[in-house]
Amino acid sequence: MVLAHGFSGTMDWILPAFAERFAAGGLAVLTFDYRHFGESEGHPRQLVDSTRQRADLRRAVELARALPEVDGQRIALWGSSLGGSHVVELAATDPTVTAVVANVPALDVWRGGGSLRQEMAQRGLRRGKVVRATIRLLGAALVDEVRGRLGRAPRYIAVYGPMDRAVFSDPAVGERFRELETNSATWENRVTPRFLFHAPRYRSGTMERIRAPVLVTLARDDTEVGWRFVADRATRAPRGQVTIFPVGHFDVYHGVTFDEVAGEHLAFLRRHLGVGRT
Repeated sequence: MVLAHGFSGTMDWILPAFAERFAAGGLAVLTFDYRHFGESEGHPRQLVDSTRQRADLRRAVELARALPEVDGQRIALWGSSLGGSHVVELAATDPTVTAVVANVPALDVWRGGGSLRQEMAQRGLRRGKVVRATIRLLGAALVDEVRGRLGRAPRYIAVYGPMDRAVFSDPAVGERFRELETNSATWENRVTPRFLFHAPRYRSGTMERIRAPVLVTLARDDTEVGWRFVADRATRAPRGQVTIFPVGHFDVYHGVTFDEVAGEHLAFLRRHLGVGRT
C-alpha cells in the first residue's frame, strides 16, 4: 500500500506510526515525500502543488507495483487530509486500485472546508478579526503567486502561527506543531500561500467512479475539514463506508484516537487486500 501525507507533511512524522501498524499487520507499505518537501528534490522548497503531488502519488504507485516483493495486483491507497483528496482523485481514474482509505480528507478546501462559525465560537474570535486575517492571507497568496509567475523567490507564510500570517493558528493545536517541529528532521514551518488559489476542488461524480471499496474516517469536531460535506460525498461511492470519531482534525494522529483509527484502517485493508486468507 502507498501512503500519501497531508498539507506540508513529510514522511518522517505521523506516517511512520501508521506504516509500522500496517506492516505489523502483514502489509507492505511505501511512504514518500512529495517534490519540494522533505527528502525529495524540487525548487522552490515548500511549494504545495496539488497537481504535482497527485503525479508524485501516481509514480509512487507505479514503483510499488514494480517491486518484486509486492503483489502488483493488490495495491491500496491511504491518504490523510490533503493526501486524502489525492488518493480519492487517483482511485477515480485508476480502476486497478484494490482499496482506498481517506483519513479526514480535504476534498474541497472551499466548499468542504471546516466550519468557520464553529472555529470562531470555540476560539472566541470576532468576525472582523477573521475577515482582516483572511484578507491578509489572500494578499500574501497573491504576492506569492505573482512572484512565482515571475520566477522569483516565494513569499512564504507559516504553517502554524498567528492567524493573519499562518495557515493554522488555533492555540489548541500549537503543542502538536511544536512537537512536529522538534521531532521531524525535515519538516519546515513555512509554505507557499499561492496554494490558496490552486487548492483541490471536488468534482461531482468523482466518488461515483471509484470501483474499489473506500473507507473514509472523519473527525466530528474538525474545524479544518467539513465532515458533513465529505461524508455526503463519500456515501456516493458504490462501495463507500464512513466512520466518524468525536475528536478534532489533528487528534486522529495521536493517542487513543490514533490507535482506534489505525486499527480500523488496518482491519479494512486486511479484509479487502485478502491478507491472512488461506
